[in-house]
Amino acid sequence: MKQFICVFLICIFTISNVFTKEDILSEKIQQLTDWSLKKPIIRLNSERFKHYVKTAPRNYSMIVMLTAMSPQRQCSICKQAHDEFQIVAQSYRYSSAFTNKVFFGLVDFDDGSEVFQYLKLNSAPVFIHFPPRMKPKKSDYMDISRWGFSAEQIAKWIHDRADIQIHIFRPPNYSGFLLIILLVTMIGGLLYIKRNSLEFLYNQIVWGMFVVLAILICISGQIWNSIRGSPFLHRNPQTGQIGLFSGSSGYQFIAETYVVSISKL
Repeated sequence: MKQFICVFLICIFTISNVFTKEDILSEKIQQLTDWSLKKPIIRLNSERFKHYVKTAPRNYSMIVMLTAMSPQRQCSICKQAHDEFQIVAQSYRYSSAFTNKVFFGLVDFDDGSEVFQYLKLNSAPVFIHFPPRMKPKKSDYMDISRWGFSAEQIAKWIHDRADIQIHIFRPPNYSGFLLIILLVTMIGGLLYIKRNSLEFLYNQIVWGMFVVLAILICISGQIWNSIRGSPFLHRNPQTGQIGLFSGSSGYQFIAETYVVSISKL
């Protein structure tokens, strides 16, 4: 009789424990979904990170960006990285691929310094994929020094880790198109003015200068910029101060390429 009672109590405890975990998991998913419908990126402090990312039960993936947006932290690329991460999260939020199996989160150092200590991080920005029911492996940390942090590269990394296909939708930017029109107009105008003396088109010195200039731009990092989608420069959103050089040794802006090219002339 005593054995029967013990077995019965164990079964009751096990069933109640299962229902408790399911209730907690359901509450987590519902809360994360509600937050994602309001804003694609969920702001996480230390308590939220512990409850929704670190602690079981969890059957969903979390794509978390750890950053330091405060001007006092002097993270020159954190704003650009955040903007690209925002594009990825918005593209996912408004796409047909949106589910409650993947959520985007952000931890700022000033809101969750304990998270940085827990993950043993001393730099920012960092992108980490937290897979369901498992701790992140080395491959779940995005190598931005190698791939950069453009929205396209982040989406590709997420696809490799979480098997979610995200098509990036960027806001329309007509500045490049207008610049091309202006350049073509200037060249057309110059050719029209010099229409009676176009001998300079056959000048080897002129073409040699163009070739040397192209080589200098390429070896100064322009190809790296094109592959990783680097911004032209950095503008501090708080002070408005413009920075041409990145504070990180593994990153650079397009303006830095031109400065290095000119310095080599």
